[in-house]
Amino acid sequence: MKAQPGAGQPRGGPALRVIGIDPGLASIGYGLIDVAGTSMKLLEYGCFMTPSDSPLADRLSDIHDRVRDLIGIWQPTFGGMESLFFFRNVTSALPVAEARGVIRLAFAMAGVPLADLSPTAIKQAVTGSARADKAQVQEMVRILLGLPEVPKPDHAADALAAAICRWHNEGALSRLKP
Repeated sequence: MKAQPGAGQPRGGPALRVIGIDPGLASIGYGLIDVAGTSMKLLEYGCFMTPSDSPLADRLSDIHDRVRDLIGIWQPTFGGMESLFFFRNVTSALPVAEARGVIRLAFAMAGVPLADLSPTAIKQAVTGSARADKAQVQEMVRILLGLPEVPKPDHAADALAAAICRWHNEGALSRLKP
């Protein structure tokens, strides 16, 4: 989904552009926001898929190319990606880790700083509680970005939450600099 035409820049001066990524092998969510001061404006969000019947190398190449293209089109100032979280299924975590690697490569090649963000840090930044459930996070993303409904699919909403968290982290870091 793209921002509505004529939405303008967020209030508070020149905007910084932040991209959030919810990594995966089958489905990769992305979300872009502009932030100025404490005002956020949605630019675009979505999700792209890789076919499960394609060889792993082709899927990873596709992920790299699509993320590279997003970075090239939107020219983000910095990005945030949800860190790998797995509890029991190490087998499914390995391909996701490989996808994270090609995403990280796309950011590095573009010279865009990318931060890993834990799921609890994202929840904390968006809702104020590290114990928030998925529905609470999605509803706060909707509220913070002034959207009429919760972004769909879930991976896109998670990517927007990562972008919001990355902005919160960047703002906290800039306040610590002399």
